[in-house]
Amino acid sequence: MISVHDRGLLYGDGIFRTLLLRAGKLQQWSRHYSKLLKDCAAIKLPCPSEATLRDDLAVLTAKVQDAVVKVMITRGVATRGYTPPSTPSITRILSLSSIPSFPESFASSGVHLHLCQLRLSSQPYLAGVKHLNRMENVLAASEWNDPEIAEGLLLDEAGNVIEGVRSNIFMIKNNEIITPDLSHSGVAGVQRERIIDLASKHAMVCKIKNISLAELLQADEIFLTNSVIGLWPVRKVASYDAMHHPLTELITELIKEWLLNDPD
Repeated sequence: MISVHDRGLLYGDGIFRTLLLRAGKLQQWSRHYSKLLKDCAAIKLPCPSEATLRDDLAVLTAKVQDAVVKVMITRGVATRGYTPPSTPSITRILSLSSIPSFPESFASSGVHLHLCQLRLSSQPYLAGVKHLNRMENVLAASEWNDPEIAEGLLLDEAGNVIEGVRSNIFMIKNNEIITPDLSHSGVAGVQRERIIDLASKHAMVCKIKNISLAELLQADEIFLTNSVIGLWPVRKVASYDAMHHPLTELITELIKEWLLNDPD
C-alpha cells in the first residue's frame, strides 16, 4: 500500500530509474545505481543501499526473464507542507512491465520527431536529475497523436536543443559526436553516459555543448538513446531529412558488442 500522504505522490518528491531485464539479468545495473546515488544526493534524499535494492529486485524478478524494471525512491510519508522531514522514512517502489514492441524500422531506418512547442525551464539544481515531477514531459508528449511520429524534440527557453521527451539526443557533424549540455535542464540518462564512454574508448571525438536548433538541423546524423529503446537514428525532424546513418550504425554495433560483453 502507498499512503495518500507519501511525498512522492503529493509533490513528486523522489527520483526513479528505468532499466531492462533480459534473460533474467538486469542490464547496466551498476550504472543505474550510481545514477540513483547521484540523483538522491542532488535532492538531499537518503538512497537505499545497493544490497537492499538488490534484495528487492531479486524478489520482484524471481520468475521473470524479460521486462522493463522501474525503481522509484520517495521521501515517504510526512506531515503536510513542502518542508521536508529531517529524518525521512523512505518509500521504495519497484515495478515490472512488458518490454514495449516498436517497429523494426525505428532502429533500422530511423524515426520521425515532433518539434515540441513546450520549452523546458532552466533549473540548475535539478538539471540532469531523473526526479518524479515530469509534468513538462507529460505536456510535451500530449502535443502529437500520430503513430508515424516516435518521439518529440525538446528545446529550452533559450532555444537550445536539450533532449527528447523520453530520450537523450546526439548529433554527428564532420565525424564528431555532439550531445547537449544538460547543466540547466534535461535528464542525463545511463545510455547517454555509456555512449560518451564508448566514444572515449574508441578514440572518437565526443563533445558536450550547447546546440541550437539550426545547428541540429544541419547535422550529418542525429540519433536518440535511452535504456529501453537502445539507440534510434533520426530520419526526419523539421527541415532535417536523412536517409543514411553510417556512424550511427557503427555506434549501434559497438554498443551491442559492449552490452554483450559487459551487461552490467
